[in-house]
Amino acid sequence: MVARQVDNGRVTASEELIVLLDDDGTAIGAMPKPLVHHGETPLHRAFSAYLFDEAGRLLVTRRAEGKQTFPGMWTNTVCGHPGPGEDDAAAIARRAAFELGLQVDELRPALPGYRYRAEFRGVVENEVCPVYLGRFAGTPAPDPGEVGEWELLDWATFRERQETQDPDAWSPWCREQARLIEEAGLVPVG
Repeated sequence: MVARQVDNGRVTASEELIVLLDDDGTAIGAMPKPLVHHGETPLHRAFSAYLFDEAGRLLVTRRAEGKQTFPGMWTNTVCGHPGPGEDDAAAIARRAAFELGLQVDELRPALPGYRYRAEFRGVVENEVCPVYLGRFAGTPAPDPGEVGEWELLDWATFRERQETQDPDAWSPWCREQARLIEEAGLVPVG
């Protein structure tokens, strides 16, 4: 969830709390998001969601250039961190609404045990990151601080771009998750 800071009786900035994990995936505490991601990022909870429109096209997003982790890279629809006591479905709905102005429907787990570690420009991601597939409703209206661009792609075009573009064009978790989704036979069709 979100911890709110109060200044003279009014709510100012919200501070997202990240759930820290031990090596077995058990929650051991929480830390403000700005303190989590650095060169020695502790293991923490996350999620990745691949959301499709009614025609079966995947909504991919390019991370805003100002993002602390993996700025400017193309990735899946929405990624983020569930807060303390927040389940993944609620966190995905919260982030999809915040980042893209979208509602989430038909969410289902695809890779529930996914875990990864990746580094880019000295910043590390170190996450237990269940992966979900679902549908979205609405027209994307991205928050420019979160999303630089978006595009709707059929799965084959999405995978072709990942395979043919510069490796740094796509987030490493998205490239790996897409391959694992295919290997599991979970590729959605229109």
